[in-house]
Amino acid sequence: MGLSTGIVGLPNVGKSTIFNALTAAGALAANYPFATIEPNTGIVPVPDPRLNEIAQYIKTERIVPATIEIVDIAGLVKGASQGEGLGNQFLSHIRAVDAILHIVRCFENPDVVHVDGSVDPVRDVEIIELELVLADLESAERQLEKNKRAAAQRDPEAVQRVAVLEPMVALLKEGKPSRLALAGMDVAAQRLAKSLGFITGKPVLYVANVDERDPTGASNPHVARLQEWVAAHGGEMVVISGAIEAEIAALESEEERREFLAGLGLKESGLARLARATYRLLGLQSFFTAGPKEIRAWTIPIGAKAPQAASVIHSDFERGFIRAEVYTLDDLRTYKTEAAIRAAGRLRSEGKEYVVRDGDIMHFLFNV
Repeated sequence: MGLSTGIVGLPNVGKSTIFNALTAAGALAANYPFATIEPNTGIVPVPDPRLNEIAQYIKTERIVPATIEIVDIAGLVKGASQGEGLGNQFLSHIRAVDAILHIVRCFENPDVVHVDGSVDPVRDVEIIELELVLADLESAERQLEKNKRAAAQRDPEAVQRVAVLEPMVALLKEGKPSRLALAGMDVAAQRLAKSLGFITGKPVLYVANVDERDPTGASNPHVARLQEWVAAHGGEMVVISGAIEAEIAALESEEERREFLAGLGLKESGLARLARATYRLLGLQSFFTAGPKEIRAWTIPIGAKAPQAASVIHSDFERGFIRAEVYTLDDLRTYKTEAAIRAAGRLRSEGKEYVVRDGDIMHFLFNV
């Protein structure tokens, strides 16, 4: 897919701890700002219980989940938009990702210094949001000036860009993210707006990093405050404990992990929820292929048609696409085997215009 998500946050909020647990990539997690200078990239599986359920009916050699790419971007500090800390470098790394995981410290720990001296999730979020807004405002004003000059020479593309940039600049001047301007635009204008490279135009998932003593954050006042802020600003939020996730990542076997979670009264790890929420944030869904060699989840954008889905497996599949044979996990639950699904007339034959649904199990017929 080539879509990636960047982890951002102030220094010492637990970004690298969470990244390490996510990817087991061993990124340096040190208790001082700027431990992470080059962005580390990891490929993270997206847990999907449907894969194991398909395997109950179709015996297979291996199960391959969908994956997402996560980039650990170094801690942003106040003044980054003016080049403070490692500002400019960080901002260019954030511009390169498709969505943002904003890690927010919601835990008290005297051994882990806070860059601003105290734990205050709303202040922390607003520091970063403001830095990203200021960085975008500088870029937006520059682009607007340039396009206004071209529009005066009757350049039709520049005229369109000016119409998109003006409301975005107005919002950024108010300290608001550019994504809020998208609501009033038609589809073509939204596409143009997204191509302009604004950081505050990217979707954001706020990740409350909590103490291991309260892994759900149910009795954590910092989480409650952050939840209020996120709800008021139209975002999504996930609560996880980086410390617990680091312990889980260090366990050898799946059985040990399950026992450890059960001991905490949890059904699944916070990272499983985080990976799935990130997948949705990127506007992605999965379809499956299932056979004796492997059962695999393939990643496609929501709204993709059958030939586009086929191309994810191999470009030849799209080029020579004839049709797709499609059934669902519900069909498999009812009829138990693919042969029985076919015999019952439940195997659908779909053409080029078929919009693939999340969870479709597919075979592609093609001719190259």
